[in-house]
Amino acid sequence: MSDESMGKTGETGQESFAELLEQSAMPARIEAGKKVKARVIGISGGLVFIDLGGKSEGVIDIQEFAGTEGQCQVKEGDEVEAVFLFLQDGLRKFTTLIHGYPQFKLKALLSALEAGLSVSGEVRKEVKGGFEISVEGVRCFCPNSQMDLRMGNSATMYVGKSFDFKVLRFEENGRNIVLSRRAILEEERQKKIDGLKETLKVGADITGAVRSLQSFGAFVDLGGMDGLIPMSEMAWDRVDKASDLLTVGQDVTARIISLDWENQRITLSLKALAADPWLSVEEKYPVGSKSEGTVVRLVPFGAFVRLEPGIEGLVHISNLGAGKRVKHPKEVIDAGQVVEAHVLGVDAKEKRISLSLQQPVEKVPVTYPSEGAVIDGTVEKVMPFGIFVKVGGNVTGLIPNSEMGTAQGSDHTKQFPAGSTVKVVVKDVDTEKGRVTLSRRDLITREEEDEVRSYLKSVQEPSTGMGVLGEKLKAMMDEGKIKFAGGK
Repeated sequence: MSDESMGKTGETGQESFAELLEQSAMPARIEAGKKVKARVIGISGGLVFIDLGGKSEGVIDIQEFAGTEGQCQVKEGDEVEAVFLFLQDGLRKFTTLIHGYPQFKLKALLSALEAGLSVSGEVRKEVKGGFEISVEGVRCFCPNSQMDLRMGNSATMYVGKSFDFKVLRFEENGRNIVLSRRAILEEERQKKIDGLKETLKVGADITGAVRSLQSFGAFVDLGGMDGLIPMSEMAWDRVDKASDLLTVGQDVTARIISLDWENQRITLSLKALAADPWLSVEEKYPVGSKSEGTVVRLVPFGAFVRLEPGIEGLVHISNLGAGKRVKHPKEVIDAGQVVEAHVLGVDAKEKRISLSLQQPVEKVPVTYPSEGAVIDGTVEKVMPFGIFVKVGGNVTGLIPNSEMGTAQGSDHTKQFPAGSTVKVVVKDVDTEKGRVTLSRRDLITREEEDEVRSYLKSVQEPSTGMGVLGEKLKAMMDEGKIKFAGGK
């Protein structure tokens, strides 16, 4: 018989000599700590029996395969990895525990990592840098940064509670298992955001709970994303602190005024739900009317007065002092003071109202003299640069020194004392700037010209030659070739 035929089963169905020898052979001596792979061949009497080959068996305590509810996690035919411990009462004792945990539990965690599945774990206690998590009795670790989307202020809100986690790392054969609850929350959040993208529109009203209050506004939980109500959108009236209107946990309805999905920003408004008070401001506060208001703040250039919620007017500093000079509004008014203000102007488009604490003085129409007119005026004040002369009921003009027609070095204070009368020519009138320029020099020149013309007209003696001379002088004067003292 050949070697080949001896290693095969004959046609009669009898096993080969090699197979019979293998079945009858006793397994080699196993040393403590040796790892084997074996098939479960039976479960009985609190033991799980495994096939070691050669009709030899080993046993494992059934408690190592107990699940959370005590049920056995293996059945006949399953293959397990086990480590030999010792020989006791003729039984080879094995264990599947690795680092004190059943092998199948560690395998379940490794499988969860590979498949991206979640596992349920209980937060046992807070440890340095995070939390100890128990998953089916296996000790795992969750860093602080992976416990929540936004870490809570106290660990007590997590300890003793069970959550779902993702396995981030499985290292050192199960010695280092790192979990993340945040990964699951982010997945859930993204699903909610995708849902919000389909439903939220600018201009729509939405209800949510106030999550936090900040110096710049309030965050509202919209179910997957936060919306921000900026301070400027709290109300039409000025709001100093968000806590003046809202509290954490409060349900609010706001209008969506901006959606930025790229940066995941939703801007909300509370005041958009109320009518804009500026729409009717011109009818409620017409120019010339008087209204009561409260001084809300002082600034170097004036005081802001609240006429009603959302409507403030400015009293310029020039309208605070009742004719006297005021350096700062605090000299005459205080914040919180109730005042009566007169409306000077309204600009609804720019949201501005000009106010005054004094009754506006009705403007008297100004009648300006005509340019070139010769008029009498009264000296009001002599200044180094000229003389101010009152030439009408409410018009004052200036004679610059260059238009005085006096000798250089003249003392105008003595020559033209306040209250004295002076005759002048109106040289220039600027009605937009309210300026009138007068001249004595032009008047003197005009008077000298008139005297010469009068003299030339009176000369009637041709025999003396004066007639011819007079005609020449007149012609030269008309051509501007002769200039008189004080003339241009």
